[in-house]
Amino acid sequence: MGTKKKIAIMTSGGDSPGMNAAVRACVRMAIHMGCDAYCVYEGYEGLVQGGDFIRQMDWHDVRGWLSEGGTLIGTARCMAFFERAGRLTAAKNMILHGIDALIICGGDGSLTGADRFRAEWPSLLEELVRKKELMADQVELYKHLNIVGLVGSIDNDLSGTDATIGCYSALARVCYAVDLIEATASSHSRAFVIEVMGRHCGWLALMAGVATGADFIFIPEKPREDNWREEMCGIVHQHRKRGKRKTIVIIAEGALDKEGNKITAEMVKDLLADKQGLGLDTRVTTLGHVQRGGTAVAYDRMLGTLQGVEAVKAVLEAAPETPTCFIAITENKIARKPLMQAVQDTKEVAKAIERQDFQMAMSLRDAEFEEQYNSFMMTTAVQFDKDLMLPDKERMKIGFINVGAPAGGMNAAVRAGVAYCLSRGHEPIAIHNGFAGFARHHGDKPLGAVRPFNWLEVDGWASKGGSEIGTNRELPQESGMETVANLIERYEFDALFLVGGFEAFHAVVQLREARDQYPSLCIPMALLPATISNNVPGTEYSLGSDTCLNELVDYCDKIKQSASATRRRVFVIETQGGRSGYVATLGGLGVGASAVYTPEEGLSLDMLAADVRHLKDVFAHDKGQSRAGRLILINEKASKVYNAKLIADILRDEAHGRFESREGIPGHMQQGGVPSAMDRSRAVRLAIRCIEHLEKYGRNAHNRVKADPMSASVIGIKGASIVFTPVQKLDKEETDWPNRRPKAAFWLGMKEIVDVLGGRPQYNKPEADLTGTKAKDVKRGIEAAA
Repeated sequence: MGTKKKIAIMTSGGDSPGMNAAVRACVRMAIHMGCDAYCVYEGYEGLVQGGDFIRQMDWHDVRGWLSEGGTLIGTARCMAFFERAGRLTAAKNMILHGIDALIICGGDGSLTGADRFRAEWPSLLEELVRKKELMADQVELYKHLNIVGLVGSIDNDLSGTDATIGCYSALARVCYAVDLIEATASSHSRAFVIEVMGRHCGWLALMAGVATGADFIFIPEKPREDNWREEMCGIVHQHRKRGKRKTIVIIAEGALDKEGNKITAEMVKDLLADKQGLGLDTRVTTLGHVQRGGTAVAYDRMLGTLQGVEAVKAVLEAAPETPTCFIAITENKIARKPLMQAVQDTKEVAKAIERQDFQMAMSLRDAEFEEQYNSFMMTTAVQFDKDLMLPDKERMKIGFINVGAPAGGMNAAVRAGVAYCLSRGHEPIAIHNGFAGFARHHGDKPLGAVRPFNWLEVDGWASKGGSEIGTNRELPQESGMETVANLIERYEFDALFLVGGFEAFHAVVQLREARDQYPSLCIPMALLPATISNNVPGTEYSLGSDTCLNELVDYCDKIKQSASATRRRVFVIETQGGRSGYVATLGGLGVGASAVYTPEEGLSLDMLAADVRHLKDVFAHDKGQSRAGRLILINEKASKVYNAKLIADILRDEAHGRFESREGIPGHMQQGGVPSAMDRSRAVRLAIRCIEHLEKYGRNAHNRVKADPMSASVIGIKGASIVFTPVQKLDKEETDWPNRRPKAAFWLGMKEIVDVLGGRPQYNKPEADLTGTKAKDVKRGIEAAA
């Protein structure tokens, strides 16, 4: 056998939550691929120092790392690496350890340094041989250095990727802080100016503004066109006039006016508190390094893990002529992209801001950035900009209805949709308690189920969980299709905006199919998927699924702590999700599960036996130094026979006193309390897209609606795009109706990654059930089972 490939992993620059997930994934994937894995401690400083700073890592060395904040292998500023002499020493240390592949997780500065190091590598080796610090035969095998970048940054400031490792954890901290501050602000009718990080990038400030429903934001890329003082005071005055008791202004630390002058939190505070103007009791809160701290949210764990796995593959597949790449994510798709192009584009943003070319700065950010900015302006300046108003004849009456179980982000979606409608002159109408409320309680006195929204009330829904207009699983056919059709005609709805899960999808399918019989149903309908199960056809993401994963990961972290305190204990956790294994699989990825059981794969006695043998072997070799307990995740409908309690009992019995097992059922906790920052911000963006889609049809478009399949559609994230898909197509081609889920799911391949990184051995897959006459004939012995 040849020499094993040696891959080193290091973290550099500012720490960010999720870095440990990336390091763990790189180490374990490298070992799985037959390589030796090394960690370079203290970033570039460790590379220059060498010795014990470059350590070979074993599989068990990274156990328990997923739930740790910061970076456990350290990071430090290294002035020596800026000089060629420092890079020469670093190259020598790598050769002495036999390393010629490096994965670096850091910001654009760290990754630029890595690319330069790679470019100089041949000349560095040449110099080392010339100076006789290394022999020619020592460097012969290491002529080329392969480098792959992972972007770890809470600012989300690298161009070419939608998210950097750590940015959603930082956003979660900001939103949590704003939510806490809102309570005291409302109590005292105060204004708060909240400063967040972001010298050249306003992503944190922007997304926090969108997710919390802030009154005003300041970001470096987009100063106000006119006088920011007048504009802010005008919007705040309008909000106060409508009866709003609190004012929240979020400012990025690098905020500027259109002349390029710095705007500080104190300047904003003084303006809000000015007795000659608004005269508000105003406070300043600077969040500082709180934004960096704490454990990673589920999304950052997933992102760090998936990108770490991809980085190992990329570094092994790289050729000498391959440009240095970094691992990016666009919407839902992991991709390799040229590193230096992204770094160059990122630097261009800072340069554009410096020369006050703010239009260029915005265009260099990803598409989501500008769209979210426009969404924020639409939701904060409701009915403020009269130019947005449509002519009377184009204004529509749009019904809002939630269908299915509650999910985090439902209220944020309704709020954004209502804000857009009011800004455009449409009339948004709430249909309370789903189709059941619509059919049987529409005319109740004093309050019927069909009534207008009160914007002052709705404006406070951005951070609320559940469904403020109620929700119900009842389908239109159960409520009475004729009744529903008559009510749509009676209340003169021009369009329907539905938010919900698989029941909402089924409802739109039924309404579309009934159009021939009931002409009043020939109105445009758009569905925004919202369900923790993430099982709606036409999308890879549903509102509420991120909130659910955060709750599940948080629960499992606590359970793991209990398991680790007693050392030899396994917990079997039952997850929700219906007949979709999304929550179990992504949860397994986020907590480092030893095994995950899903309905898609099924569960057999053979699988259980293999996992029991594996756990017995693991505990037999556990020397007591590992810090984390073991977890198995099982979807609630993975098996008709084996549930969490039964599996825990089997494990306990088969352990013969060698280890303990317990079951844990988080149940409806997984629906979450306060929705996650991601669910809130995506809800705003997708809801506005839905209303824009409905708006295209206008009023009295019955014939056009009936002829156009897109008039009843689902909005979704698919791969790298946001798309609308007709329910007609989804119903016939993409829906597994018996199992209430899509026929294909993007996340199915992630289960293999959970198994690989969990160290799960190969096992025999469960047999497929025989059905119909085939099953009958085999039972009777008429036909062979094969």
